[in-house]
Amino acid sequence: MLTQTAIRTDAFRRFVPPTRNSAPAASHALAGPREREPLAHSMHLMGAIMSYPRNAEIFGENEPADYLYKVISGSVRTYKILNDGRRQIGGFYLSGDIFGLQFGEEHSFSAEAITDAKVLVIKRSALTALAGRNAVIARELFALTGRELRRVQDRILLLVKSAQERVASFLLEMADRASTGNVVELPMSRQDIADYLGLTIETVSRTLTCLESTAAIEVPTSRRIVLRNRSALNRLNG
Repeated sequence: MLTQTAIRTDAFRRFVPPTRNSAPAASHALAGPREREPLAHSMHLMGAIMSYPRNAEIFGENEPADYLYKVISGSVRTYKILNDGRRQIGGFYLSGDIFGLQFGEEHSFSAEAITDAKVLVIKRSALTALAGRNAVIARELFALTGRELRRVQDRILLLVKSAQERVASFLLEMADRASTGNVVELPMSRQDIADYLGLTIETVSRTLTCLESTAAIEVPTSRRIVLRNRSALNRLNG
């Protein structure tokens, strides 16, 4: 809801898509990052940054998928409310992650901020048009879509594993994505984790306690987890 209002700003109305030969002279300082990550650079040129407070909706299920989103700071979750009232979390997105990719014209999940978040909002049609003129951008978008598809496939496999295997896999994933070594700072709650893994909050808490008792992890606080034995977690992860 908030996005639909804010995107009608001059940042979108006045945007002129860049081409390979139209980079402004004043942007020489960005030449390195632009050459290394042309998609990220173009998105920052094309988008508008919006702020969302904790638990604020970014977009809703079945709303038009007119925009693409990139987390600048904070964290975001996508979710669906099932017919029986249960919530299924589709994914967690951290700083630098892109979300809102859809194969159809409408969002199949809702998205909301887990913490206070800043999100770059980019018009989907403008990015698609740019990809049509720029092969490098097109390849990056294709690779991004492929990574999202693989994430969905990995998630399907995850949901047939045992509770210990699911929790171990989740912790390893979060450690790899955060790039903070063996210390994992979790922005999401235990209930979020349970709804992502298809478990109850009691099962998640019990599984973390079990992993801690075997010295595979250490849990100093509810949001901080230290991976003490990655080999053991990797064995559980399969």
